[in-house]
Amino acid sequence: MKYLTNDCTEACRNMAFDDFALECLPLDEPVFFLWRNAPSVIIGLNQSAYAEVDLEYMRSHGIALARRVTGGGAVYHDLQNLNYTIVGKSRDLNADYPDYLHMMVNALRKLGVRAELSGRNDIMVDGRKCSGYAKRVWKDRLMIHGTLMFDVDLSVLQRVLSVPGSKMAAAGISSVRSKVANLKDYLPGFEDVLALKSALHSILAGGDGEVVLSPAQQASIEKMADEKFRSWEWIYGKSPAADFKTTRKFACGTVELSWSVRHGLMEDVSFGGDFLGNLPAEELAARLRGLRFERETIIRALESGPEKVSSYFDGLQASELLDAVFAENA
Repeated sequence: MKYLTNDCTEACRNMAFDDFALECLPLDEPVFFLWRNAPSVIIGLNQSAYAEVDLEYMRSHGIALARRVTGGGAVYHDLQNLNYTIVGKSRDLNADYPDYLHMMVNALRKLGVRAELSGRNDIMVDGRKCSGYAKRVWKDRLMIHGTLMFDVDLSVLQRVLSVPGSKMAAAGISSVRSKVANLKDYLPGFEDVLALKSALHSILAGGDGEVVLSPAQQASIEKMADEKFRSWEWIYGKSPAADFKTTRKFACGTVELSWSVRHGLMEDVSFGGDFLGNLPAEELAARLRGLRFERETIIRALESGPEKVSSYFDGLQASELLDAVFAENA
């Protein structure tokens, strides 16, 4: 099978690379490419950035966030994870979809991994998940892409995908380890993920050659990344509605704050509790409505308003209220 080369490790550009390959690349036959991301979380097309991942942990640890064009759940990538994409024309989706998947499963088997397809979108080994995959159909074309965990840091994986009420939050790291598999455990002769990449590339490519992208095509990918995949509107603004509530005790009393986030903007903001203050808290709630739900925007609104936060909550600083909001969603 012919292949593309993608050595970029920036998640948003790699999402653009996938989209370009599906919608814009001239195709006479299927092509594949293997690629990696620096530490990042990739959420599915229909997921909320606010309800699925620990954004505060990601921010403090330099972990990027990207949204892909396929459905499914959030996944964590680091440089010890190998991603694969296969794109081609499809006259029969029911036949081509499993055929594309079996290409990767069979390649793993040739390396000695007892891989098998299982469930809705998993590749398993010894009853543990080593790969999750997703698909997208565009006109007469089909794309599948997925992960292959070689030596992913599972403690970080659990942390970034843990939000209040999630299955991951309820599971300890031992539980996570029992359900997912790093392929390093099944490939003792492979020193690192690049060795796995090289071996899989040889199997999938066979004797076929590379499809080389022109400078103009590379520029198109970069434009797609800038205009769409790196944009706040794509990553956060596409998030479906999510509701939040936090309760915190301060010197002024108990403050209850509830709000919704729709398309990345705060709505339905309200304060309750037994707190003391000089001005009605509804005035502050009104100041927050319509803002992007992001730390920098909210702190500017809290600190630059006509009245200080302490006017609504005796002795309370804007930073304390901000920390309460984002700690609850961390």
